[in-house]
Amino acid sequence: MADTAAPAPARPPLRSLDDALSQLLAQAAALSTEVVSTFEADGRVLAQDLVAALTVPPADNSAMDGYAVRSADCAAPGALLRVTQRIAAGSVGTVLQPGEAARIFTGAPIPPGADAVVMQEDTEVLEAGEGAAPQVRIQQPPAPGQWVRRAGEDVSAGRTVLSRGIRLTPQALGLAASIGMHQLTVVRRPRVALLSTGDELVMPGEVPPEAMKPGAIYNSNRFFLRALLQRMGCEVQDLGIVPDRLDATLEVLRAAAAHNDLILSTGGVSVGEEDHIKPAVQALGQLQLWSIAVKPGKPFAYGAIPRAQGQGLCHVCGLPGNPVSSFVTFLLLVRPFLMALQGCQALQPPRLAVRADFDWPRADRRREFLRARLNEAGGLELFPNQSSGVLTSAVWADGLVDLPAGQTVKVGDIVSFIPLSVLLT
Repeated sequence: MADTAAPAPARPPLRSLDDALSQLLAQAAALSTEVVSTFEADGRVLAQDLVAALTVPPADNSAMDGYAVRSADCAAPGALLRVTQRIAAGSVGTVLQPGEAARIFTGAPIPPGADAVVMQEDTEVLEAGEGAAPQVRIQQPPAPGQWVRRAGEDVSAGRTVLSRGIRLTPQALGLAASIGMHQLTVVRRPRVALLSTGDELVMPGEVPPEAMKPGAIYNSNRFFLRALLQRMGCEVQDLGIVPDRLDATLEVLRAAAAHNDLILSTGGVSVGEEDHIKPAVQALGQLQLWSIAVKPGKPFAYGAIPRAQGQGLCHVCGLPGNPVSSFVTFLLLVRPFLMALQGCQALQPPRLAVRADFDWPRADRRREFLRARLNEAGGLELFPNQSSGVLTSAVWADGLVDLPAGQTVKVGDIVSFIPLSVLLT
């Protein structure tokens, strides 16, 4: 009797995107911290709360160039006041007496006794004779508090002005400087090794288009993934293209794991005989996640490789080879994982409820992310070709429609839309 081949092991069911992301984030312990100059902290993640040790502004000050007055002295249009002092930013005035005004400039402290500022456009200066104080005519009566910036209206002492876990923006750096912070404690940058797999891959510049061999393609994934990692604040070790051999894949992963927090690969995570990332991770460490119920991007893999001498683990994320699949799975899974490694508190991008100006009659069993963009009417249009190999769709689009599994769309339906502008920062 002829031997019968053993049946292939059944593939595990696809994991939902939410379950996969939860499992991924559970592995992402925040990295160590370091102190950097506030000048150099743009885009870094703050590692501790910033509490103000002073009040900003420290005293009531003028919001305009003009005249500090007692509003009761100029309740009617045309009131004449004697100009008895001049207060510039950085100087302090004296008590303003009844019937007096102080020439004042933006940012200068309000003198005691004054309760309003009249901007200079609403005044007329009358030159006085020799030895006499000049006068100013107040053409528009001010309300108490007009053009006065109150002490502490920006920051009060003891208040937390920036919370740990935020990604620092230029305006946040300005706020930190306003409370005297010349250095900030931030989470160190993740060290990421980037590699591509595939004997078909060719680097632009190495072979001109007219000399490309049949079956060869340019390695586009390497360019956008490297840029995405750099935008995420990572230190990138670019390992180039790895040959489609298990021994070569094992060697590269073993070496990269020793000095990096994450290995990010593209290609080689499906079920073909030339897909070596998955078995290589299993040989060196543990594969914890494989295949997600998402379109595009099903063959996503996550695992970890132990470092030598008990120095912890190096994470491994394997992205699909198709460019749109690689791009989308990076944004949906690798981006929040890297944010968690950096101690970010807000990991999920905001979503907008937007009207669909398209039909999508083909429901899929997987959760779909369609490339779309807003039109002038405030609705969403789809790129006509949603194939995972059409990178043009990711350039044309300004966001992703998040479509639950099994759902169709008709013109006028409200769909969930994630702008790329928030995913690419």
